[in-house]
Amino acid sequence: MDSHAPATDAPSRILDAAENLIIARGVASLTLEAAAREAGVSKGGLLYHFASKEALLEALLGRLASFIAQEFAACVAAQPEGQGRVALAMLEWGFGEGDLACNERHERAGAVFLAAFHHDPALLAPMRAVIAEMRAAVAADGLPPGHGAAIMAAGDGLFMARLFNLYAPSAAELAEMRAALSVFLGARP
Repeated sequence: MDSHAPATDAPSRILDAAENLIIARGVASLTLEAAAREAGVSKGGLLYHFASKEALLEALLGRLASFIAQEFAACVAAQPEGQGRVALAMLEWGFGEGDLACNERHERAGAVFLAAFHHDPALLAPMRAVIAEMRAAVAADGLPPGHGAAIMAAGDGLFMARLFNLYAPSAAELAEMRAALSVFLGARP
């Protein structure tokens, strides 16, 4: 998922290649032959690790779910202890800057998400499970009902705007949205 270092093992190279194909040319370009060629392996080598396109997509989604879960945990861990910690992490993740803010890695993840959805929505089960855990953490965060969920939904909306290239808020707009959503963090029960 992270494009900073090339993978050395064949399964990771194949997954990276499949992801690159989706990013560069869209979901229709993802064939086993194209992924094998992009990864520098034979089709037989690809089939050794991923017996079908569905298996390849399942592995991409499993990796995506793991990536999102790890990023979320890291973002929560970076926040101060106490009530509203998870919602604050969501705010930082969606509207902040720095390593844990939404970035190119998340947009690459979104492309994989869309490819799997296009092929078979049932493949999204691992992501649905991660999102359910995130929603449960937000709900148990100690804020009044709906406050953390509103922050999460706003971050999701911004992610979709980026993913579909619908609009790109300026830094000033992001700061204004973050300030508006921060009100939900100050309203303690």
